[in-house]
Amino acid sequence: MTIQAHDATSGRSPAEILEWSRAQVEPALRTAIAGLPPSVRRIADFHFGGDGRATLAAPGTFVRAALTLLVCDAVGGVPGDALPAAVAVELVHNFSLMHHDIMNGGGTRRHRATVWAAFGPGPALLCGDALLGLAFDVLDAGGKSHAAAAADSLALTVQDVVEGQASDGEYETRDDVSLTECLRVARLKTGSLLACSTGLGALMGGADSNQIAQLRLYGELLGVAHQLVEDSLGIWGEPVTANHDHADLRRRKKTLPVVAALVSGTVPGQELAELYRQRGDLSDRDLVRAADLIEAAGGRAASRSQADELLLAAVRELATGAVSGRAVRELEGVARMVAGRDH
Repeated sequence: MTIQAHDATSGRSPAEILEWSRAQVEPALRTAIAGLPPSVRRIADFHFGGDGRATLAAPGTFVRAALTLLVCDAVGGVPGDALPAAVAVELVHNFSLMHHDIMNGGGTRRHRATVWAAFGPGPALLCGDALLGLAFDVLDAGGKSHAAAAADSLALTVQDVVEGQASDGEYETRDDVSLTECLRVARLKTGSLLACSTGLGALMGGADSNQIAQLRLYGELLGVAHQLVEDSLGIWGEPVTANHDHADLRRRKKTLPVVAALVSGTVPGQELAELYRQRGDLSDRDLVRAADLIEAAGGRAASRSQADELLLAAVRELATGAVSGRAVRELEGVARMVAGRDH
């Protein structure tokens, strides 16, 4: 499969990389979805924002695929060889979103109804399952000599994502969640799939085992940083990038900003703990108060600081020799964009 060429002497901006990736992945993703049974195909079309004619999804949803293609290119491979893997990681990502929305009761995503809200939890569950199965079909059909190793990596990643989501739900009812546990959930829920994305790109590009390990770590660190940024956006984000119904606070989730505040030993942290221990639903006023208390107790600053440290660690992995030249600049640029530090 032919991938659009680019200027090998100059680094591309993150926006250019996402557009380059999207131009390759979207048609392949559309073709894969078209092969689903009709009962779930129409639901998948709805989830991806398309109706067979419209654009499938917003550019930001292709970050994992972009990393897969970009890393394959960075290690000297042919990006087209990594296209099935790029489609597969996007399918797994969207499988996890569908199940996550059911579990969390999220009614909107990307400013439109979630699948379960539009079709019911049963159909949404089945569609998510279909996307997961399709991911392995796509990977097997296009993985060539690396198909078995790629499938093993993806299967282990799915297990990590499931474990992370399960722990995330469990922590809602615990009062003793630690910062270490928060980072573990971020690694499982998000870091694991970004590590898989970069690892599959390196594998498909013919990288050696050391390169694959280094680029997987780059992806994992970046994924954890991204999750911390998302957790903060869920509390304080701009309306264009995050919804403001304070869904995580409403469910008393123990994300890192929240836990950092709870363990801060400050008066606002103690007030937050009392608020979280209240019986019954939190009012809108309670939710605004909770966000203010988290910030006053240092939770927002702690989360941002941790995300910045993880971003720097991810960028340092690129200096280990896994890639060089233009590839370093491009992967660093994407990392800064994903971690919210592209300015």
